Amino acid sequence: MKKAYRVKKEAEFQKVFRQGESVANRQFVVYVLEKPEQAHFRVGLSVGKKIGNAPTRNAVKRKIRQALTELDQEQAVKQDRDFLVIARKPTADLSFHELKKNLIHVLKIAKMI
Repeated sequence: MKKAYRVKKEAEFQKVFRQGESVANRQFVVYVLEKPEQAHFRVGLSVGKKIGNAPTRNAVKRKIRQALTELDQEQAVKQDRDFLVIARKPTADLSFHELKKNLIHVLKIAKMI
C-alpha cells in the first residue's frame, strides 16, 4: 500500500477519532471520516499490545494492508474518506481469509463498500 494511502500523523488520527463515526464487529473497530476533496481513501491502522508481541502485531498489520489492497484493486472501497482500522484481540488467531471476510463485514456496516 502506497504511503499516500495511509493516515500517519497523530493529528490526523485524532481528527478521525473525534469527528468520524465508528462501527465495530468482534474483530475490528472502524472510524470513518468523509473528505469530499480527497481523490482516494486513506487508512490508519492500530494494533495494540494486547494483540501480542511485535512480530504478531506486524503480521496482523500486513494482513490488513493486503486485504485492503485487494479490495482497492476490486474498486470496492469508497475513495473520498479517511478511516482507521483498530484490531481487537481475536484477530491474531485468524487466517488471512477469515481476517479479510471480517474486515469486509465491518466495512459494509460502515458503508465503505
